[in-house]
Amino acid sequence: MKYRESEEMYLETILLIKRQKGTVRAIDVAGELGYAKASVSRAVGLLVSRGYVTVDESSKEINLTQAGVARATEIYERHHVITELLKMVGASDEVAEDNACRIEHVLTPEMFDILKEYLKKA
Repeated sequence: MKYRESEEMYLETILLIKRQKGTVRAIDVAGELGYAKASVSRAVGLLVSRGYVTVDESSKEINLTQAGVARATEIYERHHVITELLKMVGASDEVAEDNACRIEHVLTPEMFDILKEYLKKA
């Protein structure tokens, strides 16, 4: 998996866990993605270095920075729009989710805008 795809997956997962539980720790991300906690900790370190997250040293809570929230929200919107479009053309929820995860990383911004506008009109 390319780093950009992995970064996006982590950011989206952190955003969704934060919305669901209110707090996020590496163990939560590991459980959600099925990865080892050590792998998640390394990835979180990279996200910290890129300015997308901070980690509270005492509680180990992972928080999205303003840039992280913006990027994660953008990623989630792409995922949601693509999932909905795939379901509209007959894909099951599971197939739509799985394929949206793959497609969202390769769409150009222009193509995404076209799909988003189409969904609004549908």
